[in-house]
Amino acid sequence: MNKISRRFKIIDILLIILMVLPILSCIVIKVVTTPLKEGIVISGASIFFTIKMPFQDLPITESQINSLAVIISILCLCLYLTHGIRDGVWLKRHHFAEIIVEMSKKMVSNNMGDYFISFAPFIVAIIGLSAFSSLVTLFGLYPPTSDLNIVAGWAILVFVLITYFKMKCGPIEYAKSFANPVLMAPLNVISEVATPISMAFRHYGNVLSGSVISVLVASALGGLSKMVFGFLPGFLGDIPFLQVGIPAILSVYFDIFSGCLQAYIFAMLTMMYVSGGFPYELYMQRKKCDV
Repeated sequence: MNKISRRFKIIDILLIILMVLPILSCIVIKVVTTPLKEGIVISGASIFFTIKMPFQDLPITESQINSLAVIISILCLCLYLTHGIRDGVWLKRHHFAEIIVEMSKKMVSNNMGDYFISFAPFIVAIIGLSAFSSLVTLFGLYPPTSDLNIVAGWAILVFVLITYFKMKCGPIEYAKSFANPVLMAPLNVISEVATPISMAFRHYGNVLSGSVISVLVASALGGLSKMVFGFLPGFLGDIPFLQVGIPAILSVYFDIFSGCLQAYIFAMLTMMYVSGGFPYELYMQRKKCDV
């Protein structure tokens, strides 16, 4: 391994700071802008301000800010993992980056075929963005995946890609696919429109329901603890003993396992819909005829 220069180390430190700084900024904004509340409070993303637009005002919400922070953090993480590769410096983190690239290519190749191998960066970006957007709730932040607008934007982007590859053989062939068979044409049209809707609501619903259940269980355990141990003298009766441990276990499932699982499912559905809708054999036949 080549000797690491001081400039290299400084850039590494700056990238680490830029990885952490967006999340810390969101935490500070959360603390400053959120008033103290008592009891169970389940609400959507806070609206910080609204930009006046000609047709409809554009609200800037907590989920948008947190989503942007996650994107910046992931970008800096990627830059940190690959920093120095072009300069001939080979570090342990470069092996980790190589593992991510190889695993993403293998996953895309196994599920979509070698034709879609260039989709690997897009798929791993979906998984990373979705997973980290759900994991920010561990820092007390509102997860962007609990906002239907954010997840619907991802689903619309995937729907555009699905339609693009379905139209690879031309708009006429794409229109014919709805009439196969003819009697099923109305249902085929509904199924086409329902694809982004189902993807958005599946991801959004699972993440939001987990957050709601965690809050309700934690609040119920607090009340039960006061009921059971309220007879203890002094401050001991106010300690929520039952809230220790159990909410943490629920957080491990809903915030970590379920969030990562939903990210993987969203990526798998993306690969399935894109590759399944692409008329590969017909496209290759036409390509050979054109040559």
